[in-house]
Amino acid sequence: MNPGASAPLPLAGLRVLDLSRVLAGPMCAMALADLGADVIKVEHPERGDDTRDWGVRIGTRNTSYFNSANRNKRSITLDLQGEAGLAVACRLAAQSDVVIENFKPGGADRLGLGYAELSAANPRLVYCSISGYARTTAEAQRPGYDLVVQGEAGIMAMNGEEGQGPLKFGVAAVDMFTGMYAGQAILAALYERQRTGRGRHVQMALYDCGVMITSYYGMEALLRASDPPKFGNAHPAIVPYGVFDAADGPIVMTVGNNGQFVRLCRDVLGQPEWAYDERFSTNTARSAHRAELLPLVRQALQAFSRRELLARLEKAQIPCGEVLGMHEALTSERTGAAGLLHRYEDTESGPQSVLAPPYMMDGQRLPVRRQPPHLGEHTDEILRELQGLENAAAAPRP
Repeated sequence: MNPGASAPLPLAGLRVLDLSRVLAGPMCAMALADLGADVIKVEHPERGDDTRDWGVRIGTRNTSYFNSANRNKRSITLDLQGEAGLAVACRLAAQSDVVIENFKPGGADRLGLGYAELSAANPRLVYCSISGYARTTAEAQRPGYDLVVQGEAGIMAMNGEEGQGPLKFGVAAVDMFTGMYAGQAILAALYERQRTGRGRHVQMALYDCGVMITSYYGMEALLRASDPPKFGNAHPAIVPYGVFDAADGPIVMTVGNNGQFVRLCRDVLGQPEWAYDERFSTNTARSAHRAELLPLVRQALQAFSRRELLARLEKAQIPCGEVLGMHEALTSERTGAAGLLHRYEDTESGPQSVLAPPYMMDGQRLPVRRQPPHLGEHTDEILRELQGLENAAAAPRP
């Protein structure tokens, strides 16, 4: 395929009304936008999305936080507490395929933007509600916050080193996972709509998705009937696996099977006898004797520079890599070659960058079609389109 050709957009022609704010809902809507949907983001006329005030300022009303979750969208400002703004939102919903909202439970219904009312006017509508807790539980009315759920779902209990207190993820992982799970459910509902002609009410909760993040750690906790030990950068079941120091800096090394361990000892470290020590001959044995093995490995690794060590590991076909700072990683040749940064000229703040979509289809990365919008940037454009759609729908058919 011609690398200069436009990437295919599988959701082209789909319209999404994004009534959500902060991160989980906007991340979901951005995933659909990346896949080609026309996403209309509704914002308060004065303050906009809460995240327009979070992070590093870009221009007058955009920020690093807002831009991370709102590429490929259009922004319209509507006062949903007023009759005029609410009427426009309802008209937009009637012309949309998907609505995403994260009002407090019952809030959308009180505004007349709930699933029952909107789907009555538009039976094909796929409507996604994101809340803090499942709507079938006694906590349904509690507001949801990523950090709170990280604590409640046990996520903080598995991060960090043994003996360290609770530790959150570096990013709002619960919000982000909830957004991605919501996107999956919406796509499933849209696929079903092809057969049934009717939409669905997708209901996602931060707490539910937070529990899903515990994954194999959660399964181990259930089997143990207690919290598993914490291993920091190491793996709970594979040894040696994690971050190790060369003479001049850290690397990541993952020895996932016995063959790799033999090559590590023989070809990289020059210690072939370790591979045949019964304490280290299988991964199960290495895991049981990690306290004896790891100091030996760490000491041997520090005899090499990082560059030399990575070359030896790669030659021995042992998975490995550099440990980079975030800015170093984002500006690396690897990131550039993959096309993961999109650079654009912002009308307010000059040259800017935004992360590109992770989706590759038919050999092409799906594009950033629109930079993160300024507050209300597309209000007039969307209102004109809405009027045109309604006039076309009302026109007599020949």
